[in-house]
Amino acid sequence: MSRAPLLLGGVIAIILAWAGAVQAQPVSAATAATDGAGAYRSQRYRNLFAERLGLSPQETHARIERTFQQLFHGDGQEQRVYFETGANDNGPLAYITDWANNDVRTEGMSYGMMIAVQLGKKREFDALWNWSKTYMLTTDPANPSRGYFAWSMSTDGTPRATGAAPDGEEYYAMALYFAARRWGNGKGIYHYQKEADTILRGMRHHPVVTGTPPFRIHPNDPPFVEPDTPWPSPNNRHEQELAQRAGKPWPLRRPHREARPVTVGPMVDEAHAMVRFVPETFIPGTDPSYHLPAFYELWARWGPREDRAFWARAAAVSRDFFVKTADPATGLGPDRADVDGTPLKNWDGSPGSFGYDSWRTISNWSVDRNWWNKDPRQQALSDRVQRFLSSQGVDRFADRYTLDGKPLSDRHSTGMLAAAAVGSLAATPGQVSDDFLRALWDTPVPSGEQRYFDGMLYLMSTMHLGGEFRVIDAARK
Repeated sequence: MSRAPLLLGGVIAIILAWAGAVQAQPVSAATAATDGAGAYRSQRYRNLFAERLGLSPQETHARIERTFQQLFHGDGQEQRVYFETGANDNGPLAYITDWANNDVRTEGMSYGMMIAVQLGKKREFDALWNWSKTYMLTTDPANPSRGYFAWSMSTDGTPRATGAAPDGEEYYAMALYFAARRWGNGKGIYHYQKEADTILRGMRHHPVVTGTPPFRIHPNDPPFVEPDTPWPSPNNRHEQELAQRAGKPWPLRRPHREARPVTVGPMVDEAHAMVRFVPETFIPGTDPSYHLPAFYELWARWGPREDRAFWARAAAVSRDFFVKTADPATGLGPDRADVDGTPLKNWDGSPGSFGYDSWRTISNWSVDRNWWNKDPRQQALSDRVQRFLSSQGVDRFADRYTLDGKPLSDRHSTGMLAAAAVGSLAATPGQVSDDFLRALWDTPVPSGEQRYFDGMLYLMSTMHLGGEFRVIDAARK
């Protein structure tokens, strides 16, 4: 789900003469039905830190483990984002918090579960899933989002939103399928395969339901009414300083909005075989960073049988969509786009731009290239965006841009560096891609105010590049 943490940057466009020719070669759905030529087929996951920087596998594994320990079990004020908070009948409960904004998001909870299953951390995985099911799953029959997970909650388990964001659902489902194959299925909420199947069925087959707010998450909750003033965070010092310098009130006030009916449907656009930005039908378009063809390929094999052909088609559609949305000069893509790839305007009415969500798109196509290697265009995409960012300085490029390369911030963000470095899995080997690997390796683990999004992307990117983010499938060992 789109965020506004506290991130900022600068840019120069580099035009690749052959970009148009590369863009014109779509990949068919038939291709998506094969196993490709990547790590899924070979069972060999590249460690680029070892291959290209000369580090040992022991060094890269130690870095990943230290990062996990810091973000999950380090100092509570400055280092970690994972917090255990008691237990219920299903066992321990834990959340991952967006420290700067002082909330819990399905994005972060599902990222945490993915990290935990990849690294074999079952206690943390189960505790995060238990908190998600206990507090975030919408069960009130009068809420049209029933069956989805509310995308933002306070750390005490009370809502900050009653709608859902598909990126959370996608990572929940994939992490649960991996858990079933790593640890086997347990009982109740820990029958991981059944829980994943339920999420995928809901994403595609959720009924179209209309209701009028205020809504509840659970039947006995008080109705949720969004406050006029967003929840101030004691940790969000940077944003407060920016507002004060600009002479703006802090915290910002929302305009008063009358309650109106809300219609919620599936999380996917059936006709175009792509994930929607949100399941509320009055909000158009999709988010390119929600497109996860590497996952869709597995759902086409492991998911509910009636939906497998859909996910195979979605994988091919997403590969084409990456090409449609990437700027032909910079490679930068928008936070939101229409189903035809046209950038949608930002919420303030300004032209669609490369923002916080967009960072992840580079990683998404590169992981797909690494696992499946079905689309040669992904190499050109990574080359284009890495060369553009390199021209700005690998240690100082901005974290938000217009699509044609004008900076919209003055901050260099570790999370964006990490996601851009994953682009090296798809990029042409050479100095530019190596520079991103070295820059990420030399960057310390995020701490302090911005450690949530920066930290999650830092850890997952290090796992990808160190060969420790894999398709977990006991049958293929």
